[in-house]
Amino acid sequence: MHLLAERTILSGLVELGCLKGDVDEMLNKRIGFLFMPHGLGHLIGLDVHDVGGYLPTTPERRTEPGLKNIRTRREIEAGICITVEPGCYFRDFLLDGEVPKEFFEFDLSYLNRDRIREYQNEIQGVRIEDVALITETGNENLSWDLPRTVDEIEKCMAGQDWRQ
Repeated sequence: MHLLAERTILSGLVELGCLKGDVDEMLNKRIGFLFMPHGLGHLIGLDVHDVGGYLPTTPERRTEPGLKNIRTRREIEAGICITVEPGCYFRDFLLDGEVPKEFFEFDLSYLNRDRIREYQNEIQGVRIEDVALITETGNENLSWDLPRTVDEIEKCMAGQDWRQ
C-alpha cells in the first residue's frame, strides 16, 4: 500500500510538471522518498503510535529510503486500527540533494526544481490522516467527520465553521 501511495503521488507530480520521466523507474530509484519520507501509516491502540508492527512472524523491515520508515508489514486483520496518512512535501534539503551519499544516492534528474519551487512558494507539504478500523468485511473510517477539502481545512484553520 505504501508503494501504491508513492506511485499516486509521483504520477500527480508528473502531471503537475514537478517530475519528468517514468514513474516505475522513479519508484525503483526511491524518488518517492524525497516527497513522502515517512511510512504510509501506523498501528493505533493503547498508544498513538502503537507497538507490534513487526513481530517474529512478519517479514523483516525493508532498508531502502522511505520503506525503512514503514511501521508495519503485518497482515492487516479484523480488529486492527491503523492510520492511512499519505503525504507530499517539498523539502529543500532533500530536493537540493543533501542526503548523505553513504545513505543513498538519488538520481535527481527526474526533478523539475523550478516547477517544484513554484509550488513551494504556496505550500511546503500536506498530510491528511485517517484512522481505519479493520472489520471482517472491510473497514470503518473512524475519522470520517473531519475536514478534508482545501476549503474545509482553510476554514477550520481560520477558526471558521467549516461544516457549512
